[in-house]
Order: sequence, then structure tokens, then C-alpha cells
Amino acid sequence: MASVMREKSLRVNASGNLVDTCGTGGDSSGTFNVSTAAAFVAAGADAKVAKHGNRAMSGKTGSADVLEALGANIALSPESVQKCIEQTGFGFMFAQGFHPSMRFAASPRREIGIRTVFNILGPLTNPAGAPSQVVGVSDPAVGEIMVRSLAKLGSQKALVVHGGDGLDEITISGPSTIWFLANGFITKSEVSPDQFGISVSPITDIQASNPFESAEIIKDVVNGGTGGARDIVVLNTSATLVSCGIAEDLEDGIELAKKSIASGRAALCLDSYVSLSNSLG
Repeated sequence: MASVMREKSLRVNASGNLVDTCGTGGDSSGTFNVSTAAAFVAAGADAKVAKHGNRAMSGKTGSADVLEALGANIALSPESVQKCIEQTGFGFMFAQGFHPSMRFAASPRREIGIRTVFNILGPLTNPAGAPSQVVGVSDPAVGEIMVRSLAKLGSQKALVVHGGDGLDEITISGPSTIWFLANGFITKSEVSPDQFGISVSPITDIQASNPFESAEIIKDVVNGGTGGARDIVVLNTSATLVSCGIAEDLEDGIELAKKSIASGRAALCLDSYVSLSNSLG
């Protein structure tokens, strides 16, 4: 089914080693959009992010919702998304716009309000064919399925991550599991924030009740804010940079993520993307 959806989707023909950051969602944690924030920080560290996402279906805030709250125009053509990626390092492909069939599934998914097969298919059907990915899963049983599916679909390098507290991110509250795909081989490991010098914090520190609160947290992080929100973004940005080969390992990725924020490049990427998306729409 994922292969068919890839074939039928509109295509974005951006060049470079594209990377996608997304999750299956449905973790009911109420956290802000970590993967979206990590995408901008990664772009500030020279990654080319082709983010595929949707509105919230089983949670409070989807990536499409928070990008609109940040002021971006998400209803862009494939050619306009390509320009965003090439000029700002970040582009967003709104799932309902790039997969025509998904338009008809959107309303029933919201009414059901729980995870469906589309939560798994979304990360597997990137319209830009990003060869590198970080995929968050809220159910550890899905982790092995997801990483093997990515391997079968031709992903060059991918990290599938699961927070031990149920987050579909690398968490800051304790250990996380990572399935790492590289060159056809899959390894599994466990990491904790304290092994990277990051404080263990409760996820209540990083919750947002709506897209606008999430947007404010993202803006604070990319502009140098501190605390749990910054910590979880740095951790997940690190995974993104490892996936696309910019960082050698998570430790290296963490330092590059911190530099992206401290230098102002993460904030510049966000601002440039919002401005360009509106000029192209």
C-alpha cells in the first residue's frame, strides 16, 4: 500500500540528500511539535529537510497546524515546495495535498480520533522520496515493523525512535529505543538524555494545548530558549543529522544542533521559510 501511495502522489524533485522528520502520532502526550522544531534546527545545520505531514487526527496539534500557526502557507505546489527546500533548507508537503486519496480519509480519521493505518503509512510515503528519515513511533511494537518497511522501500539511512514514556520522539523523561537502519543493516539500542549531559525532565514541561502554544515554544527554542523544550529538540535534531550523514553520531549531532541555535541559523531558516512560503502561494 505504501508503494502504491508513493506512485500515485504528486512528486517534489528537490536535489540533495533529503531527510524527513515525522512521527506516527497518537501518543496522547500533549507535547509541542518536536519533530517540526527539530526540522528547522537541522536545516540550520545544513540539512535539506523535506517534511511530510498532516493536520492533527488523533492528537492536539499536527505539523500542518503548527506551521500555519507560525505563519506559513502550507498549500504549496510541488514546484514551490522544491524552491523552499533549495532556498531555505526546509519544505513542507501537506499530505492531503500531495496524496489526493487522503483527502477523503481526513474527516473520518478525525471523527474516529484514534490511530489508524494512515498513522503508519504517512511516514512511509514521502512525496520527495527522501532517502533519509527519522520516524517516531508511540508504540514500540511498531518500531521493528517501521524500520523493516523503510528498508524494503529503499531508505538509505533511517532512525526509528520511541520514547519509553510513550512519546513518538527521543524523550527527555528517561530511556528511548532507537532502531538504526544503514546500508541494509538494522541495529537496536537504548539511549538516555543523561548520557549526553542533558537533564532528565518530565514531559509536562513540554506540553502545549493548541497549535499556537506549540508555535510559541518552537519560536522560543530556535531563538535560544532553554529548558526541556530545547533539550528534546536538540536530541531529536541530532538523530536527524545522523540520518542524513551530517553528524557521525548522536554526540556530534547534539553539538551541531546547539550551534545551529546559538548561531541564529535555526531561527533564520524558520523565518525565511515562512516568508518564502507566503510569497510563493
